[in-house]
Amino acid sequence: MSKSICVAMLLLVSSGQILFGQSKNIYHKGWTDFNKNGKMDVFEDPSRPVEERVNDLLSQMTLDEKTCQTATLYGYGRVLKDEMPTAEWKTKIWKDGIANIDEELNSLPYNKKAVSQYSFPFSKHAGAINTVQKWFVEETRLGIPVDFTNEAIHGLCHDRATPLPAPVNIGCTWDKDLVYRAGSTVGREAKALGYTNVYAPILDVARDQRWGRVVECYAEDPFLIAELGKQMTLGIQDQGVAATLKHYAVYSVPKGGRDGAARTDPHVAPREMHQMFLYPFRRVIQEAHPMGVMSSYNDWDGEPVTGSYYFLTELLRKQFGFDGYVVSDSEAVEFISSKHHVAEDYKAAVKQSIEAGLNVRTHFTMPEVFILPLRELVKEGAVSMKTLDQRVADVLRVKFRLGLFDHPYVADPAASDKKVHTKADEELAVQINRASMVLLKNEKSLLPLDVKKYKKILIAGPLAEEVNYTTSRYGPSNNPVTSILEGIKAFAGQNAAIKYSKGCEVIDAKWPESEIIPTDLTVEEKAMIASAVEDARQSDIVIAVVGETDNQVGESKSRTGLGLPGRQLQLLQALYATGKPVVMVMVNGRPLTINWENRYLPAILQAGFPGPSAGKVVAETLFGDNNPGGKLSMTFPKSIGQIELNFPFKPGSQAGEGKKDDPNGYGKTSVQGALYPFGYGLSYTSFEFSNLRLSQQEIHAQADLEVLVDVKNIGQCKGDEVVQLYLKDQVSSVTTYESVLRGFERIGLAPGETKTVKFVLHPDDLALLDKNMNWTVEPGKFQVMIGNSSEDIRLKKEFTVLEPAAVKAIP
Repeated sequence: MSKSICVAMLLLVSSGQILFGQSKNIYHKGWTDFNKNGKMDVFEDPSRPVEERVNDLLSQMTLDEKTCQTATLYGYGRVLKDEMPTAEWKTKIWKDGIANIDEELNSLPYNKKAVSQYSFPFSKHAGAINTVQKWFVEETRLGIPVDFTNEAIHGLCHDRATPLPAPVNIGCTWDKDLVYRAGSTVGREAKALGYTNVYAPILDVARDQRWGRVVECYAEDPFLIAELGKQMTLGIQDQGVAATLKHYAVYSVPKGGRDGAARTDPHVAPREMHQMFLYPFRRVIQEAHPMGVMSSYNDWDGEPVTGSYYFLTELLRKQFGFDGYVVSDSEAVEFISSKHHVAEDYKAAVKQSIEAGLNVRTHFTMPEVFILPLRELVKEGAVSMKTLDQRVADVLRVKFRLGLFDHPYVADPAASDKKVHTKADEELAVQINRASMVLLKNEKSLLPLDVKKYKKILIAGPLAEEVNYTTSRYGPSNNPVTSILEGIKAFAGQNAAIKYSKGCEVIDAKWPESEIIPTDLTVEEKAMIASAVEDARQSDIVIAVVGETDNQVGESKSRTGLGLPGRQLQLLQALYATGKPVVMVMVNGRPLTINWENRYLPAILQAGFPGPSAGKVVAETLFGDNNPGGKLSMTFPKSIGQIELNFPFKPGSQAGEGKKDDPNGYGKTSVQGALYPFGYGLSYTSFEFSNLRLSQQEIHAQADLEVLVDVKNIGQCKGDEVVQLYLKDQVSSVTTYESVLRGFERIGLAPGETKTVKFVLHPDDLALLDKNMNWTVEPGKFQVMIGNSSEDIRLKKEFTVLEPAAVKAIP
């Protein structure tokens, strides 16, 4: 073969134009001859209804082809060994097609085997995805296109895509518009790169602060999660890409907050499951219509979710109205037999999952591990063809809805370079980071710092230079990162002498055992703290950057304690003893029990886990260019002994033990109350709430109610306030929550400016599950409460519901 022909073929591969072995043209004006029979079949006709197309295609499929649509092929470097199609693919199980390919050619940095030449530039990836897609369209008998999936909770999990902060930071923004725009960015970038389905958002309700994956959740409150999850889903799908919700269901409260292999046995009562843990899924499914749901690998009440007809069919499809396809979390099918032991072997687990309602099995093994036993089950009559057809139809339906049978390829790969991580995208990511900053304490208005006042600034702490928390295994990688130390130097370095002293490592040698068995500081640790103290004495102010890294919080990283790990508290205490003002910047992926810090340090800023612009945004916030307006989306307990301590909660369940709380009370054995409550966050300015009014004092059970309140900035600088509406059901047929969040709006106000904020309460906002597990709005008095945290309620007003709503039974 001549050199010129080789070069030409390489160009065709990278641009996605190679035709492989297909001799006749299958591409026609307005349609594609996927089954290569020379005529336009119903499923190939874009003008026909989706259901007709699904049924027609299904009628042409063999058992082998159907079963291939029930499994994931993990992409290059995960399971797939080839970057591009090879002749050997004709001997692989996917010669008859595949449901989806996950994380294909995204250059996942946490797996060196997955680093690919095709991930960047973006146009090269789009062309490469086209090449892979063309193989399935042209080299399989029916040409069924692949659904290319990818993770996206921190932004799209792709080399140099736009990086978002951790979901817990996104939750702290309380900003629906920003979250919609974030979703739109994820969806647009996915589509430009050739991905057609992204695994986002996470709708898990994080109730145990010890749990490692708290950092990946928006909040502890189901309403806040539902509202933000809805916007993320709409943003993604408005770009023509499927959003797959995860992890369904009751995944986020494993016993004792344990992670890793322990992720089982959530102690959740049925009513709590529906009102708390299923609420976000129901709302987002019914209001945003996602095309995907990921089934979790835990059980509930002894029933593995991925093998449960109740969860995957009765609830998900029949009650919530889900009409997409269900993909299993990795190893969820295997766990039915290997962990939960409710199936005698893996083949029996396959049968349980497919009959329960699972559509696509995912795990880091070859797809035939699931496909072959499924084929055997159908041939043996153990799984009916009708059941298999239903599962495959769900997958095909999503592929038709995505337009894969009309436009299977990225239309203009070259344009992708201008559609991914643009300047505007980067500005949005920075804006989200800014909005996620939460001011926890600001004694005597120490913050914002006057850059002209402090001429000698010490930056201390092990998180000042650390940056690993800015990049997630579930988000973009290879983006330039600004550490907090670098950010402060860039912002204030021309006006002040800035010195850095690490002071200690993030953890000590005996951590985490040192959380329960304290050890003496080593000679080296004493020297590091002493050096930082000496530098502090020579400085005007200390900015101590402390907290956790990606090594202390995340998947399979639950904790037995929630204090600052290692020697960080000792460092802070030594710096405080110098008498110099100490500003604490906390980098954290979960609530921490910073009791001493809160009592003695004058200012505390929670940075959370921001994205790569962390240093820039923290510096802007400390020095006043960004007025922090974020609010906590999780309660901070004072001790792990208080857990569970959350919002919302049942009446009396978080009360104290003394006479004030209980007529028979006399206990003085435990510390009470939250360190910082749900919804809490300070500002550099102040806000006044007034003129709360309701559109009606009495409503029928199926009526809406408008709530209006005026908010004024009575401070000296521009700032954001999150106006929060809580609802209290005064008397109910069953015990329900003390109050529930049922509205929030983040607004920006200039000094002296007033805005009227309008909320609309719908019947669903008032509903509870009655004694018979029916959703109903009961007659009686309700109280509307307006404030800027769950504990700081400024205004209250009552209204009355006159009659009950129609009921809807839960099987």
